[in-house]
Amino acid sequence: MRDVFGDDRGRIEHALAVLGHANDIRSVEGGDPLVIQAAAVLHDIGIREAERKHGSAAGRYQEMEGPPIAERILRNRHLDEGRLRHVCRIIANHHSARDIDTLEFRVIWDADGLVNLDEVFRENPEVDRESRIRRIFKTSTGRETALRLFTGS
Repeated sequence: MRDVFGDDRGRIEHALAVLGHANDIRSVEGGDPLVIQAAAVLHDIGIREAERKHGSAAGRYQEMEGPPIAERILRNRHLDEGRLRHVCRIIANHHSARDIDTLEFRVIWDADGLVNLDEVFRENPEVDRESRIRRIFKTSTGRETALRLFTGS
């Protein structure tokens, strides 16, 4: 992660926060811990390449650029082919949720959402928090955690 993000503490801290939430959600919901941990740490790994190639960190560019980088990293770690492909599919869909709906994907989606919602709600205080949370979260644990953190329920 540091090889790709360098000294960008914000992006490293984001990945570690997503990892923490993903582990918490997985402890209740289940899922393959290796896939979840790898995807949590690597989900935004394409940001720098997206900025370099496309001049933007937009989600669609991260989804394009992240999987090849993650694949190189995971092959060096000798992750088996099935898990490697699963992690790459999660990364390739972590902004759009287009082509995947596995338990591991839902855990990562919700963990990333928990980290990102804080910023969303700070920038848009008028947003109906409960409605938004109920609409976007994919696991009951993620939804309950978000409601507790952001609405006090």
